[in-house]
Amino acid sequence: MLKDEVAKALKVIQDGGIILYPTDTIWGIGCDATNTEAVKKIFALKQREEAKSMIILLDTDNKLQSYVREVPDIAYDLIEFAENPLTLVMPGAKNISEALIAADGSVGIRVAKHPFCEQLIQRLRKPLVSTSANISGEPSPQNFGEISQEIIEGVDYVVDIDQHDTSLKKPSTIMRLAPDGRFEFLRR
Repeated sequence: MLKDEVAKALKVIQDGGIILYPTDTIWGIGCDATNTEAVKKIFALKQREEAKSMIILLDTDNKLQSYVREVPDIAYDLIEFAENPLTLVMPGAKNISEALIAADGSVGIRVAKHPFCEQLIQRLRKPLVSTSANISGEPSPQNFGEISQEIIEGVDYVVDIDQHDTSLKKPSTIMRLAPDGRFEFLRR
């Protein structure tokens, strides 16, 4: 089942589509993080200003240096020892769609600890966009049952995993991390 869903989602993403999928936090809307047209479809669906950037997911912290010019050493420790899912916002974004890079040149990155995400990213061999499955300004859905019909109908594929999980999920902790290792919490 997991393998089939990964294969179906992969095909949609490789064809430039967007998916609705479970993560280690809340449900996300995603696409190939290097495909600007697909990224723009997500902005349109969410009715979100393009100035508000979205994060990318990786399957392992070994790939951080592929998408950030200068990864502070502490980033690896923060990821390894974080008790909850952690998104790091770092300057010097590279090798992703310009539409995902914030005005200050930064990008938010999370190493996903969810079997579906890990396998999909491994097979895609690129980062996966992740943004909450809601219209911009509305509350983030804490499980699949809270996702609006507008979002469900607006994506190209809805992943058929964890849809019946009614446990309440919450978004990741977000930290801004400077090249010198200084950091600040943006969301706890």
